[in-house]
Order: sequence, then C-alpha cells, then structure tokens
Amino acid sequence: MESLVKQESLQKFYSGKKIFVTGHTGFKGSWLITWLHLLGASVKGYALQPENEKDIYNIVSPHLHTESIIADIRDKQKLQEEIISFQPDFIFHLAAQPLVRRSYEIPAETFEVNAIGTANLLEAVIHLEKKCTTVIVTTDKVYKNKELKKPYKEKNRLGGYDPYSASKACTELVTESFHRSFFDIKKIGTHKKALATARAGNVIGGGDWNKDRIIPDIINHLSSGESIPVRNPNAIRPWQHVLEPLGGYLLLGGLLNESPEKLSASFNFGPKKKDHFTVKKLVNISIECWGAGDWKDMSDASQPHEAGILKLNINRAKKELNWRPKLNSKEAIQWTIDWYKQPSEILFNYTIAQIKSYQHK
Repeated sequence: MESLVKQESLQKFYSGKKIFVTGHTGFKGSWLITWLHLLGASVKGYALQPENEKDIYNIVSPHLHTESIIADIRDKQKLQEEIISFQPDFIFHLAAQPLVRRSYEIPAETFEVNAIGTANLLEAVIHLEKKCTTVIVTTDKVYKNKELKKPYKEKNRLGGYDPYSASKACTELVTESFHRSFFDIKKIGTHKKALATARAGNVIGGGDWNKDRIIPDIINHLSSGESIPVRNPNAIRPWQHVLEPLGGYLLLGGLLNESPEKLSASFNFGPKKKDHFTVKKLVNISIECWGAGDWKDMSDASQPHEAGILKLNINRAKKELNWRPKLNSKEAIQWTIDWYKQPSEILFNYTIAQIKSYQHK
C-alpha cells in the first residue's frame, strides 16, 4: 500500500493552518518548517539560537516567512504567552537537549529541558481555548533497552540508561499524565485537544552539524581527507533520512486532528527491517557515496555507555496511519551525502528539491 505522505494529502491538512513548532532552529525543526512553508502553513517557531554557523536553520530561515521566537522552553510564562497569542491549530514539540553524550555532561539540565519543558508546553495547551492538535516528539531510545535483536513496539516498557534516554522516557510519562489528567479523550468535546507522541529512529540528512553525531563526523573528516573516527562500529541502529519521520509527524498530526478518538497514542517511525544495521556499515556506505575515504576504530571501554542494539517495530504506523518508509538505507545515505556536496548558494533550493522529490516518491 502506498504511503499517504504526499503533497496533496499534507496540503489538505496544513494549508492555511497555524502551526507552532518548538525547536524550529534545530536540525529536524529546520527541515520541518521548510516543509510546512511548502505546504502553505503559517508557522511560528520557538527555540534557542542555532548552535553552529553552518546549521541548516541559517540556510533556510532567510527564505521562509516564519515568525521566530528565540527563547528557552523552560521559561513557562514566555512559552505560554507565545502560544496563547498565536492561537495555533497544531503544535509540533521538537525542542530538546537531543544528544546522548552531552547528557552525561549536563544530566540535570537534560531532564529539565526534556521533561519539564514538555510539561511547560502542555500546561500552556490547557489554557488554549480552541481546538488544537499536539504531537510530542521523543525518540527510539525511550524503551528499556535489553540489547535484544527484537524490534521494540509501542507497548514495550519505557526506560533509559543514559540521562538523555531516561529524560525522553520521562517526557512520555509527562505526556501520558497530561493526557489522562487534562485531555481525556472521552471529554474531547469539552477541551478540544488531541495529543500523541512520536518516537523516531536515528535520523540522518543534510544540514546536521551537531557535535558527537555520526554524519557530521563523517562529513568533516571526508572533507579534510582524514580517517573517520568511529566510536561504536558494531552498534546497530534504525537509520532513516530526516524526511521519513517528519513525514510521519505531519501525517500523524493531520490524521489525529481528524480522528482523535482513534489515534491519541504513541507511534514508532523507523526504517524497514533490513535498514537496521551497524555504524560500520553506515560509514562504509557513506564513503562509497562520497567516492573516497576510510575510517578507524576508536572503540574505548571507558567512554560513556551507549546502546549496542536498538530496533523499532513500525507496524502500528503502517497499519493505522498508512505510513511507511520511502527511502532504503542506500538512498537515505546518498541523499544525505549529496546535500553536503552542494555549493552553499544553492543549498536552500536543494533542500526544497529533496522535499518535493520525497513527496512524489
């Protein structure tokens, strides 16, 4: 069955609608607001400044008609004021401290941003006196990881070894609490709020320059002709291009708005089974797509713990949303490498072209 992530179906949901996006200056957030721009939505973003000069937000934002609020998700009063004044039809909550290794350096702040920040957002939604559909974005790492080869389903137990993973599991619990306490689906006629969470796999794509992420490491070292240092070559992850989960979030939001009684739940967005593979394989395919390069094993038993095996079961999204991955692993990596190879002056147009190509696949 063909995916519903198509231009015509998404425009039906979002054209002319008001969309509030937290974390819009981040990697995934920047791709999302660009896609919403193409769909004809009115977008207001709320986030911190982008961390790196080369981040994709600095490339796309001059071309978009997005209202941008630079502020902290932990500032509850400011966040509520911006949401209430905008009166959004949809909210996509992406703002987070998103890095596993950084969470070891700032553990308390990671919990504060990811869990309390989400509570701040949902408290603001309580005070919004209109219909509004909210998608809370978490991660594939919310599950209690038993290092098994069996893909995790949405019903599996939540957990988290490192502060990042645990904080995102807390985000899920915060969302469930607000769901039960304030947004009971049986009373949606009164509160008019639909709410769901989205758990995505390891995302790759153009414009990611975050420290300690594999694609920026690959690009930086291939560009300079140096060997790529690989910390966990045998770790298995659910690799997917950034447009895959974003298409899932958009489809979920639109369908949830139409059928909240059926879709107020959690959904995994990941690749096909064959595209769960090792970091080593990702690096080798990236080198092949680049056309040159090599890598070196930098495994170190003393480094902070990171999961060895992580797989997602995406049957719920396929069955209930008619969502499915469009790109295989080689295509996802090729699209990513191709983006980084483009001259800076055409990167915005190239980003638009990739979104359009994805919609029409």
